[in-house]
Amino acid sequence: MAAPAPAPAPDLSFDVALLQALDKVSARVMTIEAPVGQPVRFGSLEIIARACKKHRPEDQPESAAFLDISELQPGRPPLDLFRGWMFASSPALSAMEHPVYDIWVLDCRPRIAP
Repeated sequence: MAAPAPAPAPDLSFDVALLQALDKVSARVMTIEAPVGQPVRFGSLEIIARACKKHRPEDQPESAAFLDISELQPGRPPLDLFRGWMFASSPALSAMEHPVYDIWVLDCRPRIAP
């Protein structure tokens, strides 16, 4: 009788999601550090990283962030654009659809103390 395979090791959790943002109108590209649980802005977008996880070093490389992305417009309630996991290795797998902005995950990293 064969021994059961060991359970895979859990992913590592990090405090900061490293994102890339593109404004398609101005062609501005920006790297955004989004601390988990804290809103950050890019243009009219508000981005909140809810979690950022990375495979262990001995596994196949992958970083993923659970993001809430809303568009803020004056005089209107926030418009929810995206809620879910984005994967660094496959940005098109779970992409935010927007005519002006693109957001994708680059990596996860620990918060650096000031």
